Amino acid sequence: MAGFGDPHMQTVDAAGLRLGIVGSRWHSDLVDHMIERARAAAEACGVREVFVTRVAGSVELPVVAQAMARKYDAVVALGVVIKGETQHFEYVCEAVTTGLTRVALDEGTPVAHGVLTVGSLGQARDRAGLEDSIEDKGWQSTVAVLDAALSIREVQKA
Repeated sequence: MAGFGDPHMQTVDAAGLRLGIVGSRWHSDLVDHMIERARAAAEACGVREVFVTRVAGSVELPVVAQAMARKYDAVVALGVVIKGETQHFEYVCEAVTTGLTRVALDEGTPVAHGVLTVGSLGQARDRAGLEDSIEDKGWQSTVAVLDAALSIREVQKA
């Protein structure tokens, strides 16, 4: 995120929605916190049913997100991918982004891409919702995906 244009969505009324959260184990200290923030956002939005599971790495997020998308109203995928000296970063980022997008479209369930794809650990910390972070991707991703789920419900009622 460029740091500008943020819609500043604090909460939405998502009472009655069911949420799945999947997080990677890489950089678990950051992802643990992002999951906590996602749970807090869900609670603030009135979601009472939240299921959380973990996977080894970010590449595994889409397949578990797909299983969740078949059971829950919305899914949040959380992880951290930090650029190294090889092409692996690009492959992982592309696979995760393509996979999560495909899951959302194939299943008709909103899937939040809360995977930090950054150049350094400092950039990840800046976005992980820590006390001194400038962004809170766990919270923001959750509110955004719940908002999308509510929009889908509106469309289905029309």
